[in-house]
Amino acid sequence: MEYDIKDIGLSQKGKDRIEWAERWMPVLKQIRETFIKSQPLKGLKVAACLHVTTETASLMLTLKAGGADIRLCASNPLSTQDDVTAALVNEYEIPVFAIKGEDNETYYKHINAALDFGPRITMDDGADLVSTIHSSKQHLLENVIGGTEETTTGVLRLNQMAKQSVLKYPIIAINDALTKHFFDNRYGTGQSTIDGILRATNILFAGMSVVIAGYGWCGRGVAMRAEGMGANVIITEVDPLKALEAVMDGYSVMPMHEAASVGDVFITVTGNKSVLRKEHFEKMKDGAIMANAGHFNVEINISQLEQISSTMRDSREFVKEYTLANGRRLYVLADGRLINLSSAEGHPSQVMDMSFANQALSVEYLLKHGNELKPIVFKVPDAIDHEIARLKLKALNKNIDALTDEQIKYINTWEEGT
Repeated sequence: MEYDIKDIGLSQKGKDRIEWAERWMPVLKQIRETFIKSQPLKGLKVAACLHVTTETASLMLTLKAGGADIRLCASNPLSTQDDVTAALVNEYEIPVFAIKGEDNETYYKHINAALDFGPRITMDDGADLVSTIHSSKQHLLENVIGGTEETTTGVLRLNQMAKQSVLKYPIIAINDALTKHFFDNRYGTGQSTIDGILRATNILFAGMSVVIAGYGWCGRGVAMRAEGMGANVIITEVDPLKALEAVMDGYSVMPMHEAASVGDVFITVTGNKSVLRKEHFEKMKDGAIMANAGHFNVEINISQLEQISSTMRDSREFVKEYTLANGRRLYVLADGRLINLSSAEGHPSQVMDMSFANQALSVEYLLKHGNELKPIVFKVPDAIDHEIARLKLKALNKNIDALTDEQIKYINTWEEGT
């Protein structure tokens, strides 16, 4: 079996951690039990480019239980958990190509390794598999049925491909499922981002001015958790509706050029580039800390920060200190990469349970219906979204009401008024 990982000797530790994560993923467990019986993915080749975590391992095991043949690589050079890769290879015989801290050349070598066996379905978190196939491996396109995309950044890239008519196969946007972004983006990113910053720095949030760039679902979650820890939360936005919502939620809202001089901690969650740049660095306080929770390491313009710095050094693990010409020191966490996966363990298993349930059922859906779909980006079918919510409530032992016949008739007619 082909693979490229750091240390296969870490497999027992990884197996123990995977089993712990699965304890908190009851929806995926229910889907796996169904897959074992029905084998809906038998012989299906799947290439997955995802954050290689314990939760991702549970998804891979679910797909394999359904009969899929899988190759897994990392969707971010710093998000891999090396003990998990070892367990997947050694304990579960799933080929993995991922090493925490891999350089850019190795990162793309691993993406190519995951693609070279000719997948029929791709699973992305950032659209790197799709973009690689479309740019340098177009000979694989004729065999691809469809793909899935996990995150906001990837969906944005894929929508642009579809808009320009260059996307050659259908993609299901997992991120747009209600059971994904309502929970994963808000509660998962909210908690895990703060967790990553605390593990890297051990700072106290109470009393700090925390500037959050972007008030989408991820930004909302980070703001909620930072406020809960006693921080003074400041939101920067380019969307007037989201900015207005932040105001109504009780946060200060201002442009980044104003926030730069008052913030103690800056967290970017926009999916765009150069959100923090030279003009902002020049205004920041001595000791300001910058972290990114967006998918790619482009939100903090580190090259511009290096240009105005006289010295740079690693202050502690995942913390780099930049000393400017005037003596002020600024700190960037995890080289501007996803802080929650670089210095912490990513989202809690309970929310990834729903996100990856969407992945598993969407792969099954693509296998059945992919040939009927146009090469554009689709939302997760409502039936899948609602089924996952139902399974999650069942696992939590929660019951809800059902409409009566009279109520069903009432909402489906127009004749009955006041």
